[in-house]
Amino acid sequence: MVDLAIPGAARRKLALLALLTAALFTHAAFAGEAAPAAADPVLESRMLAITTELRCLVCQNQTIADSHADLAIDLRQQVRELLQKGQTNQQILDYMTDRYGDFVLYRPPLKGTTVLLWAGPGVMMVGGMVLLVIILRRRSRLPEDQFDPEETDAVADAADRSVS
Repeated sequence: MVDLAIPGAARRKLALLALLTAALFTHAAFAGEAAPAAADPVLESRMLAITTELRCLVCQNQTIADSHADLAIDLRQQVRELLQKGQTNQQILDYMTDRYGDFVLYRPPLKGTTVLLWAGPGVMMVGGMVLLVIILRRRSRLPEDQFDPEETDAVADAADRSVS
C-alpha cells in the first residue's frame, strides 16, 4: 500500500502557496479602473489626440500615447501643461517639431528634407521590380543545360558504385 500522507514541511509550503494565491485573486477582484491623469476629460482627450500624432523618440515605433518610456511620459505631461496654458493643438505640434524636428511627427510634411521618407518605398519597389525583370530575361536566354547542377567526377563515381 502507498502512503499518500504529505510531510509537514511540504504541507506548510502548500498551505502558504494556497494563501498567496487567494490573496492575489482577492486583490485582483477589488482592483478598480485607473483614474485619468487630468481632471478634465476634454483636456485628456485633446492630449490623447495630440500624442497619437507624435512619435516616441525612445521607442520610435510607437506613439507617445502608447509608449511607457520615461521620455514619453514626460512629453505627455508637457502636452497636458501646454493645453492647460491654452495653446491649440497646432501650436503644440509646432512646438514639438521645432524642438525635436520632423522626425517626431508620425506623418511628416512633404518637403526637401523628408522627400526620401515619402518616395523611398516606391523607388525601392520599382527598382526591385526592374531588377527582377532583368534577371528573369537573362535566365530565359540561358541554355537549359546550365540550370542543372554540375556533377563532379567524384560524385558521379560514387553514384555509379552505389548502383552496382
